[in-house]
Formats: sequence, C-alpha cells, structure tokens
Amino acid sequence: MNLTVRQQGGFNYIEEGQGEILVLLHGLFGALSNWEHVVRHFSSRYRVIIPLIPIYEVPLKQANVAGLVEFIKEFIQYKALDRYTLVGNSLGGHIALIYTLENPNQISRLVLTASSGLYENAMGGSFIKRSNYDYIAERVRYTFYDPAVATKEYIDEVFDVVQDRDKAIRIAAIAKSAQRQNLADRLPEIEVSTLLIWGLNDTITPPLVAHEFNSLMPNSCLRFIDKCCHAPMMEHPAKFNDLLDEFLIATT
Repeated sequence: MNLTVRQQGGFNYIEEGQGEILVLLHGLFGALSNWEHVVRHFSSRYRVIIPLIPIYEVPLKQANVAGLVEFIKEFIQYKALDRYTLVGNSLGGHIALIYTLENPNQISRLVLTASSGLYENAMGGSFIKRSNYDYIAERVRYTFYDPAVATKEYIDEVFDVVQDRDKAIRIAAIAKSAQRQNLADRLPEIEVSTLLIWGLNDTITPPLVAHEFNSLMPNSCLRFIDKCCHAPMMEHPAKFNDLLDEFLIATT
C-alpha cells in the first residue's frame, strides 16, 4: 500500500479505508509516515485519517500547544467528523488530551502513546548544538530503544529541519509550551475510555509518567511494550496494533 497525501482545503493529510473513524496525531518531530503500519493494519476495517500538523509553518504567535489544538479543530470541522477515536503520540497525545477536554462529546475513545502533558524530557526545548550533526543524531537515537530504528534518512531529515532558524524557533516554542502545560489537575475530567500504550524503556516520558496518567484518568487502561522507547507504533508495530485492536474491539 502506498500512502497518498491529499491536499485539500489548505490541509495535508492521509485518509484510507472506510468505516469507524480513527484520527491519528503525530509528535513534534513526527511525520505522517510514523503511522504507516497502523494505516496498513486498520484501513481494511476503519477509516484512518492523519492530518499533517504544521509544526514548522504555523504562525509564530500560534507556535504553542493551544495553536496546534486550534489547527486540529479546524481540520476536524473541515472534514465534518463526529464520534471518532483520537490517537496521539508524544506531542500529538498532548494535543489529543486538550482537544478531548474541550470537545468531550465528539470523542468515542482516546488512545495515548508516550504522551506529553505531565512530564517529558524533550529534545525540542533547546538547540544549542543544532549545527552539530553528531549531537542531533545522538538525540534522535535517544528516542528509540534500538538506535537502528533511527535511520540515516530520518536523522538527516531532522538535522535539515533544525538548520532552518525559523523552523527551529517554532519547534523550541512548541516544546516549551508543552513542558509548561501540566494537565494533572484536568485529567480526571476525561471520562472517555482511554488506552495508554507505553514503551517500558521510554526515556522521554518514562514509565512513571504512564502510571500517573493511568492513576489520574478514571477510565484508562495501561499496556507496556518491552524493549521499546518513545514511538511504539514505529518500534513494535505488530504489538502496538494488537493492543489497539484489542481495545477497539473491547470498547465497541
């Protein structure tokens, strides 16, 4: 399956399949391709939609979590979506949390994987060594249990992004916004069924963060994947898909 990026209504997104809707949100250095295995697995039974979040192009005044939530709101309205499962990785999880708090009646289920919103040890907050390729490569590999998952192509892509001063400023602003916004006091308000999929070896949002999410969210269940860091859907796609499949069936 070749994933085709659609360009409509001022949005770039992937949309595959028909049926119940899954909306997937990528992280700070994420891309549509991060969800490739999820699309391949679920698009035969679900309508899978992945908007490209304009992290590098968003107006500077909107380079924060609130600005990205507003973007997702506009995208959802453009697509006229209602009652869907919202899935977010890392920063995408943070966006999904706030969107759910603001639009609880739209969300049928919530899935968070390595989400920010409580605590994160993020790379994006500072780029004092952004011109140092080896440093950037080390930081990218730090997000994966198996450094080999961070291919040279992926490292090159991140390195090229941070060389652009305007993009780097936006990344830093968004990362700092996420770090400042702790949602602990509001998480108990989220009553929708929630699945937490976490890497047991996550260095960015460690397992203790997952346990805190689980304790604060009244209808959540937590599943760990061993030998996995900050991107379970990329590092262990089969296990991730099995856990998501089990949750979707159990909460139908």
